[in-house]
Amino acid sequence: MAEVLVYVDHVDGAVRKPTLELLTLARRIGEPVAVALGSGAENTAAALAEHGAVKVLTHDAAEYADYLVVPKVDALQAAYEAVSPAAVLVPSSAEGKEIAARLAVRIGSGIITDAVDLEAGAEGPVATQSAFAASYTTKSRISKGTPVITVKPNSAAVEAAPAVGTVEALAVSFSDKATGTKVTSRTPRESTGRPELTEAAIVVSGGRGVNGAENFSVIEGLADSLGAAVGASRAAVDAGWYPHTNQVGQTGKSVSPQLYIASGISGAIQHRAGMQTSKTIVAINKDAEAPIFDLVDYGVVGDLFEVVPQLTEEIKSRKG
Repeated sequence: MAEVLVYVDHVDGAVRKPTLELLTLARRIGEPVAVALGSGAENTAAALAEHGAVKVLTHDAAEYADYLVVPKVDALQAAYEAVSPAAVLVPSSAEGKEIAARLAVRIGSGIITDAVDLEAGAEGPVATQSAFAASYTTKSRISKGTPVITVKPNSAAVEAAPAVGTVEALAVSFSDKATGTKVTSRTPRESTGRPELTEAAIVVSGGRGVNGAENFSVIEGLADSLGAAVGASRAAVDAGWYPHTNQVGQTGKSVSPQLYIASGISGAIQHRAGMQTSKTIVAINKDAEAPIFDLVDYGVVGDLFEVVPQLTEEIKSRKG
């Protein structure tokens, strides 16, 4: 069976969930070979093997932390040349898409970004994407070279599939461009204790109907009761009610959780583009004609300041 390269997203050896999802998808089209780079790379092996990696290629060097993107592209290219894979899968983060794009240019291959599903095809992997602000669903395959595909978080369930997970050192020679952009400082992101927005299984978002920054505590209360991330519409962000880092939409972040709850959001096309691939969508809005209701699986017509607190209390009582 052909091997499939999977780029590992990890923090000091702790493998992030989107990578485990990629291993599930990789097993549909071949045998996963994971590529883990940077500090703690060797510590990823156990988790990767548990989820199907037959081999784990590791390499650590100061360049991965000190310089932007290019050293990681050099390493992934080295892995590609060593393995000759049937496909290369990368998590669809901002950095992941840049790494994938640069690799595709280097190896002369086509690229598919933001896939939400992946299946084996007679002429190579077939990826499912949402297109034109999520108005259409398309199936695509690469027609030239080795497919390079980035996959959105929450596109597949994490499935354990124990494999050998043999650890091998990856030989990497950095290019002259690897040290072109140096990281001069870092500021740790302030932790809210909530999941990362783009990776969360549940997202609760508020929009113009929240009517003020002080009222977002209602949205946060529901999110915390569900262990969810908090999102916001562009209208709420532009009004200064919630940080831009939490914006969901075409000009914000794209999410694809198992459950998306939209409170006080009308459903403008730019917001829909960022959340329409969610598996189950629930909307709470007092305007029965709001466009968001054309999209949802479940809709509640009512005042969010009455509905959301009741929902939060009901969740807490059931959990308690």
